[in-house]
Amino acid sequence: MLAQLARPAPTRTGFVEVRGSALLRTPLRIEGEYRRPDGDTLVRVVNAPYAETTTIRAGEAEIARVGKSPRRFPLSRAPELAGLQASFGALLAGDRAALERHYRVAADGTRAQWTLTLTPTDAALAAKVASIVLRGRADELRCIETTAVARGRKPAEVQRTLLAGAARDARGVTDAPALAALCRGVARG
Repeated sequence: MLAQLARPAPTRTGFVEVRGSALLRTPLRIEGEYRRPDGDTLVRVVNAPYAETTTIRAGEAEIARVGKSPRRFPLSRAPELAGLQASFGALLAGDRAALERHYRVAADGTRAQWTLTLTPTDAALAAKVASIVLRGRADELRCIETTAVARGRKPAEVQRTLLAGAARDARGVTDAPALAALCRGVARG
């Protein structure tokens, strides 16, 4: 499965990210593009509802917004970003050994529709992220569901990132259940 997902750098793909929260009346919808200009760099460009560019490289993250000075910080302060870079890099390189350095990996499904579940093994990442579920069809990664660790009575929040074809299918879709269905590979009617 990993071999069919491999994409040599440079590569780019559009995304629609949906963040739910008990503090929000409706989920926050973020649109943009992931770029991988080289094997060691991941860039996340947000176009809506605000403009922001996050670059992860060499153990550091830089967040740039128009009209503000860029913020830089080590990935050790944001283990979820370090985990994102490690998982994206390993996936796009088709490198199972690199993926297994950071996660327990479980695959399910068929070539036509599959699921890859990543459970963090790093303590710092596992304290924030319970699991990352990758969903796809054939050689297309279509959705990433990241489940945060539940805190007390607060339920675990799920962040969905629809990629490639799923991001295109999500144009105009604002309903959270419909976006979740797209993430899970159910066509909208």
